[in-house]
This record gives sequence, C-alpha cells and structure tokens, in this order.
Amino acid sequence: MHDGIELELRGVPTAVICTEPFVATGNAMARARGKPDYRFATVQHPIGSASAPEMSERVRDALPQISVLLTGRYDA
Repeated sequence: MHDGIELELRGVPTAVICTEPFVATGNAMARARGKPDYRFATVQHPIGSASAPEMSERVRDALPQISVLLTGRYDA
C-alpha cells in the first residue's frame, strides 16, 4: 500500500493488489498515509499456495479492477 501511494504521489499510475483477508489492513495503511479513500484491487486468498490455473483465474478476475485503477475508466 505504502509503495503504491508513494508512486502515485510521484505521478506513476499504480494498481495495488491485495488479497481479501488483508483489505482491512490495506485500508488502515492507506488512512495512516493520509489517503483514506485510496482504491486497490482485491483478489481471492491465498496466492502463495495457488496453482497456476487458480492464479490465472485470480488475474482474470482482477483485470477489470486493475484497468479502472490505471486508467480511471471501465472498458470491459
């Protein structure tokens, strides 16, 4: 979260991705950095033990969120 916020403050479009159990932590970190409305993509947990097909599914599910975060618009 910290890195994404810092990059965006420098003008670099960023899409932070967070797994579901860490959404509250991500929101707390964003508030602590002074960005309580900071938006990030959310994917199903876990990712560390996910198989390649499971990861592919998570990526497909996250793409619309990432598109919005990077471009500010939804094209899907």
